[in-house]
Parts: sequence; structure tokens; C-alpha cells
Amino acid sequence: MEKTCESVWKKCLQIIKDNVSAQSFKTWFEPIKPVKLEGKILTIEVPSQFFYEWLEEHYITLLRKTIRQQLGNEGRLEYSIVMEHANADAKPYTVKIPTRTHGDLKNSPVTVPLNANSNSTIRNPFIIPGLKKVNVESQLNPNYTFDNFIEGDCNRLARSAGYAVSNKPGGTSFNPLLIYGGVGMGKTHLAHAIGIEIKNQHPGKTVLYVSSEKFTHQFIDAVKNNEQNDFVHFYQMIDVLILDDIQFFAGKEKTQDVFFHVFNHLHQTGKQLILTSDKAPVDLQGMEQRLLSRFKWGLAADLQMPDLETRIAILNKKMYLDGIELPKDIVEYIAYSITSNVRELEGALISILAQASLNKKAVTLELAKQMIDKFVKNTTHEVSIDYIQKVVCDYFDLPIEMLKSKTRKRQVVQARQIAMYFAKNMTKSSLSSIGAHCGGKDHATVLHACRTVNNLIETDKKFKASVLELQKKISINGK
Repeated sequence: MEKTCESVWKKCLQIIKDNVSAQSFKTWFEPIKPVKLEGKILTIEVPSQFFYEWLEEHYITLLRKTIRQQLGNEGRLEYSIVMEHANADAKPYTVKIPTRTHGDLKNSPVTVPLNANSNSTIRNPFIIPGLKKVNVESQLNPNYTFDNFIEGDCNRLARSAGYAVSNKPGGTSFNPLLIYGGVGMGKTHLAHAIGIEIKNQHPGKTVLYVSSEKFTHQFIDAVKNNEQNDFVHFYQMIDVLILDDIQFFAGKEKTQDVFFHVFNHLHQTGKQLILTSDKAPVDLQGMEQRLLSRFKWGLAADLQMPDLETRIAILNKKMYLDGIELPKDIVEYIAYSITSNVRELEGALISILAQASLNKKAVTLELAKQMIDKFVKNTTHEVSIDYIQKVVCDYFDLPIEMLKSKTRKRQVVQARQIAMYFAKNMTKSSLSSIGAHCGGKDHATVLHACRTVNNLIETDKKFKASVLELQKKISINGK
């Protein structure tokens, strides 16, 4: 049978899958597409230069061994890297780079900065007129660092990209770096962490954090005072510009126009731009197309809702930094109950500690339940799949890992089916999402589980009593 690029890459993936974690495989290898096979050279397409650099840095040995196993000792791998050209009207093009065997990356873009007199006196909109570039305060929050930004599956790509940018600001292909996600997911924290790390590693760089709202107000003041040129020149002197919540530029045509010119100058002179948004570039409304196209030049990395393990790690880190100790069951209860975002998770912890301190009571599980109930009473609180699984596993005395495993033991299968049944009836999650939480099962398996549980409820009184008892436990403790 003649080898094709698809068949060769499929065999490579089978080997790679056994040598990396499931999340790493999903993040770094599933997006890759085989393009062609010419003799002993396999070409694969990766979504960006960032992907190429990450693969070369972390997985080059594994890739080389895998390719040679499939194509022989003469086997080679080439990357087809899809990027967007600096011309907004240009279509994406492809760059092929052979797998390197040693040395540094030699294909990084080289930018030549424009001549500018950094010592000239230009109005600083943050403080007072007459300050020079070197006196610009970064406006960074020293509490938002990489050390207290907990890494999880929900934010690994964004954090990795941010760390890479902090090592080489303006010198990577992910410029701008756009971090997006919902409220309270950690966008601002990560943006500050990148800025702080850049300041630590590159003391000579001028780093500035500014919210889009403040940028807009400064621009309005500059227009009123006929100081637009000073405003633009000030921002064009910044080495690393961190702009928070760019979605607030929507509908503000003049502000977008001035930022467009600032963006172009910084990008063309090799300066780093870091942007945050509550939406992906494709979903931003009220933004000029020419600006949106520039947001897509680099890397857009999302921050998702933290999973259970990450939520527990966030709470433990918060307690460690504040010098607090709480029993494991209370921490787990908070993590199971608050699933929306990091901000609410930390807020719930603070509320419980404050209540205990004011009333001079010890923090107990009962107090935690009362406070969590008050904390979420004004919102539509939905029981989480994680919490349902915990209650079911506690009831059947099973470790949660067993529930998510592939074992066909009768007790485990029944517990898994009951968890699926409650997840379908007590949450708004899709069948595929429920299946994914239960060890990667498909939607058909979830439907079958729900039918099985319904049938047993109608025919088995003992089983029905167990399900009702479980439902009561979930309803009382989960809401």
C-alpha cells in the first residue's frame, strides 16, 4: 500500500499520543494537518509561528524519532506555517521551514526601529507635562504575577504564550498577543504578569498598562486641549503596550482611528502589543475591519472556565498567600459549588473567612454551606457536573477517577449512569459535554444511561429509593 501524508501522519499521531498527556496532545497535535509527502519529506501545516516554535522547543526529539520510525533514517519533517501578512488586504501565506537539528531559530522576523529621539520632551498623559520616556510609570499591579497565576487546562495556551512574550518581547511571531475570555477568568491578571516579567527580565524596556477606558478618556482630553500629536507620540514611544478590555473601543471611531496609528507604529518598529478582550476577534462588534485584521496578526489565546482541579489549586494558593488553613472538605465544597469564574471563587472564600472572623466562629462545612448559599442566592445557581459526580462517588464509596475510567464493573457502570442521569436533568450541559465529563463518552452513551436509570426507577424499588436519596443530597448541598 502506497504511503500518503495522511497515513504517515496518522501513524505518527498514534505513537505521539502514547508519549504525551491527553491535554498536550489535544492542544499541540490535533490542530496539525498533513499537507504532502515527497519522498522522505513529510510536510505538516501548523496554525501559527507560535505553534512551530513551541513544537520545536518541547517536542522536537519525539517528532524526529517518530518521523524516522515511519520514513526511515532519511526521514525529514517540514512545517507549513500559516500567517497573516502585514498588508491587511493580503491573504494568508505559507512558509516552509525544515526541522532544525541544533542551534537557535533563524527564521524570526527582524525589525528595524524608526529613528526617534527618546529624550525629547513629550506630554505624558499619565502624570504631568514635561516628563521624559524613561520616567513613565508602568501602572502594573505588583500582586498580579506568574507565581500566583495558577496554570490549568483552561489557560495553558494563553499562559505559555504570555511567558514566551515576556522572554522575548516584540521578537516573537505572536505580536499582538490577544488574551480573551469571560468576566473573572484572569485576563487582567495574566496581562499584568506578562508586563511584570518583562520588567524583571528587560529593565530597559518601557512597559505600560492602560485600560481602554482610560486610553479613550486621555484621547478626549488631548482633543480638547489640542494635544493630539503629543498623545500619539507618547504612546509611540512605549516598548510594551498592554491594553485591557479592547471591546470598549466598539463604536468609538475616532479612538479606534488613533489606536490604529499607534498600533501600526509600534508593530512596525518591533514593539510588543498585549491586548485583552471578553470576546474573540471574530466576535467583536462595532470595530473597524482594518483594526480587527491587525488583531489577528499574532496569536489569540482564550481563557476558559477553570476545571475542578484548577479551582481547588486556586483556592489553596490563595490561602497559602494569605497564611490561612482550611480543612480539605471545605475547600473542595467551595470549588464544587462555585464554577463560574475565578473572581467569584475567591470572593466566596473571602466571604466565608470574613463571616467566621466577625462572628468569632471556626470555619465549618455548615458555615461554608450557609455562606455559599447566600453568595449565590441572587444568581441562577446551577448544580455542576463535578459536584454531581462527587456526591454520587461518595454515596457509592468510589474514587472519582474510577467513575471516569473505562472499567465495566457493574457498580461503577451504575454509578456512572446515575451521574449522567442527574447531569442531564439538573444541568443545562449538552449530552456531549456530560459524556466528556464521564470519561470521554459520546452523546449516545449518555442517552442510553438515562433510559437505563429511568427503567430501573420504574421497576426496582430499592434502586428508586437510592436515586431519590441521591437527588435530595445533590439538591440540598448543591444549591
